[in-house]
Amino acid sequence: MAMAGLYRRSLPSPPAIDFSSTEGKGIFLEALQNGTMEGFYKLISYFQTQSEPAYCGLASLSMVLNALAIDPGRTWKGPWRWFDESMLDCCEPLEKVRAKGISFGKLTCLAHCAGANVQAFRTKESSISEFRNQIKACTKSDDYHIVSSYHRGLLKQTGTGHFSPLGGYHAERDMVLILDVARFKYPPHWIPLTLLWDAMDTVDAATGEHRGYMLISRQQQQPSLLYTLSCKHDSWASVSKYLMEDVPLLLKSENVKDIEDAISVVCMSLPSNFRDFIKWVAEVRRREDDGQSLSQEEIQRLALKEELLKQVQETGLYKYVNKFLSSAYSCSKKAAMLGDEHSLSDVTAAVCCEGAKLLSSQSEPSGNYCCKKTCLKLVRGDGGKPLALVSGSVKGGESKQGLQILVPVKYKETSCCSDPNDCSGMYPAANDLLTVLLLALPLKTWSGIKIDRLVQDIRSLVSTDNLPDLLKEEVLHLRRQLIILKRCQDNEEDGDLSAPPL
Repeated sequence: MAMAGLYRRSLPSPPAIDFSSTEGKGIFLEALQNGTMEGFYKLISYFQTQSEPAYCGLASLSMVLNALAIDPGRTWKGPWRWFDESMLDCCEPLEKVRAKGISFGKLTCLAHCAGANVQAFRTKESSISEFRNQIKACTKSDDYHIVSSYHRGLLKQTGTGHFSPLGGYHAERDMVLILDVARFKYPPHWIPLTLLWDAMDTVDAATGEHRGYMLISRQQQQPSLLYTLSCKHDSWASVSKYLMEDVPLLLKSENVKDIEDAISVVCMSLPSNFRDFIKWVAEVRRREDDGQSLSQEEIQRLALKEELLKQVQETGLYKYVNKFLSSAYSCSKKAAMLGDEHSLSDVTAAVCCEGAKLLSSQSEPSGNYCCKKTCLKLVRGDGGKPLALVSGSVKGGESKQGLQILVPVKYKETSCCSDPNDCSGMYPAANDLLTVLLLALPLKTWSGIKIDRLVQDIRSLVSTDNLPDLLKEEVLHLRRQLIILKRCQDNEEDGDLSAPPL
């Protein structure tokens, strides 16, 4: 029985020139000599084919994020943290993207959520000369890349709306190189810049908005160094709504008299799935990979995380949060708010089990893994500073594997009266997770409190102006994520492409 199918398409030429053709190679060499192919090498190193017919936006973005070496802070497959289309799901469900594609505004949201710097322009807000200047600057550097949103029809190609990164520019011929992520359909090709502008200067029927282009670059400081918001669970929508909509109303309606009251108002109504929304990032590796030694990169990364944990716990807000959680409230109320707090041994055992599943080639459910024993060892970092390395033995089915976790630890000074079993504050836990989340709330959250002096006191506590640079960047990234998620909830992402006001 015959099966219908398509094998690629003939590239309409003119107007396009196949990159691999004799003419296309000549254009490449001339552009290379003129210095306008600098971004090409990073992009071509991570060039990918969209895995679904409607995934052109997701493929373009993941390709650019990987080219910029942005760490997603979450695993792709095995132990590897790597951007893949399947991970870009915080602003639009993948099922919906698979069926209908993604809008220019939502793709911009995804880029923000992924931790990139993004400048997005619709053609009605830009001009062809400005676009040309951006192309010239971008192709002379590999520090940022351009993703174009255009209508294929104006290029005489089949299909409608499409996304692809731009890989180079030939100034004399005024042509740009489109690295088409639909490689099953068309190869990379050169196209006149004026024609591409016309193809971008069209209206997306789904949103009623013009298409355009976005410049994507890397943040100076890697986001999500220790803390990240997780959109993998269905809980994110309810927690995000509570933090961005309900909390300001609660603070306005309640009789808030002091800082402790304000923290109580926020905490006592936290959704039960709050701990699924904000997490701390643990790094896992096989024990046999390097024995007890750490690479210089691992030492530096762990030292940064420890410094960040220290900075969180030295904020004035942390002291109030710690006091609130240690107050007269019963353990059951605290557990209801934040979930049960576990010891370092319990936490690392759970992480070891999760890590074993990620590192295993088997598809056994995580419940089949059991970590029988963990052991905390100290290794020497820069300047002889001790760094914490937790080892664990995990059994899953017939297999057994040894794992190690790099745990950021803040070492406390002990006294003769100290409890040697008290590890509170030594590793990331509910106290600092809650502190960081409160710091990440927009400043206007607190403006509804009726006592002006109290508003000023709280703003002084949560202002990023008073934070060390490392913590400031972490908090601003979390705040950026919160604002972007709120835009997505309110379906405002196509009307507002600007970076979130922080």
